[in-house]
Amino acid sequence: MSLVFDWSALAALSAEDGTGGVLRVTPEDFRVEEQPAYPLSGDGEFLFVQLEKRGHTTAHVLRELAAQLGVRDRDIGVAGLKDRHAVTRQWVSLPAKVEGRLGSFSLEGVSVLDVTRHGNKLAMGHLSGNRFEVRVRQAPGQAGRAARVLERLTQAGVPNYFGPQRFGLGGVNAEEGLRVLRGESRVRDPRVRRFLTTSLQSVIFNRFVSLRLERGVFAALLAGDMAKKHDTGGVFQVLDAAAETRRAERGEVSATGTLFGRKVKPLTLDAGELEREALAAFDLTPEAFASRKGDRRLTRVYPGDTAVTAHEDGFTLAFTLPRGSFATSVLREVMKVPVDAALPDLEGGEGSDDTGADMAGDEA
Repeated sequence: MSLVFDWSALAALSAEDGTGGVLRVTPEDFRVEEQPAYPLSGDGEFLFVQLEKRGHTTAHVLRELAAQLGVRDRDIGVAGLKDRHAVTRQWVSLPAKVEGRLGSFSLEGVSVLDVTRHGNKLAMGHLSGNRFEVRVRQAPGQAGRAARVLERLTQAGVPNYFGPQRFGLGGVNAEEGLRVLRGESRVRDPRVRRFLTTSLQSVIFNRFVSLRLERGVFAALLAGDMAKKHDTGGVFQVLDAAAETRRAERGEVSATGTLFGRKVKPLTLDAGELEREALAAFDLTPEAFASRKGDRRLTRVYPGDTAVTAHEDGFTLAFTLPRGSFATSVLREVMKVPVDAALPDLEGGEGSDDTGADMAGDEA
């Protein structure tokens, strides 16, 4: 099986025909607002700045902040990387000493919305999720269909696929990630090498989720699954599949998939068989990922605060997703088109999860 990302190779949840349509006619058609993981105290040694940006990667904005305010790159904290091809809002943290210089910061397409203080530096993954407002054009009369699909997704959950941004322009990052693991890659930058191998972990995870959909066990739990509680985040091994499946059908728990690495044990029993099938599709074994730490990722997530607004030429979708999840997974289910598959690299190769999603898991 090819390592190149391809939406058509991944099973969809909804069998209903999609709305079609096009995205990102203008950057304003895709709006993302970061949802903080905790309330800001208003006091402390770090300056928290909420930025709105258009036409820039997060990485570029951070470099400009460092240069103009006279601080080191590592002194700036950020919870996630946001898309260039959108209007996005996110928080960054800075040393409090730069507060007097902040008024001199200027970058076209970037504005400061809010400034406050907090006691801790912002770190990658320190967000609860992202709020999306996405305009879909060239889909007249399709708002009702979009609302029906979105309602089903809020009840059944969305396949938590890694979207095309994880795999780079042309979807080929995982192929280079395999060369990194085999010692065949000419890439030398450690951060880029980590991200490439993360892409390889991601393509296997996507295959595992797709197999669950194909076999009719997306909403079920198998013996040997490592399930996660949606309310508390607790993870446990499934021994009584029938009993735990009833909880899964109520949306209380969901299966996780393995992002392989030395600190994460592969699944066992029936779930392990499915996982080994996903690995075998790419002729890989867990041992190939000994250089990675590894992690677990939910196979489904639930969009929240959903809304659909009709327009003459289409509709706008609004929804919230937990951190690390891809808006493209929701949009693909609604539109049934290869969402963003041909979009240029969103973060210059620096590791964005999605238009708005964070990098949680990129160190896996």
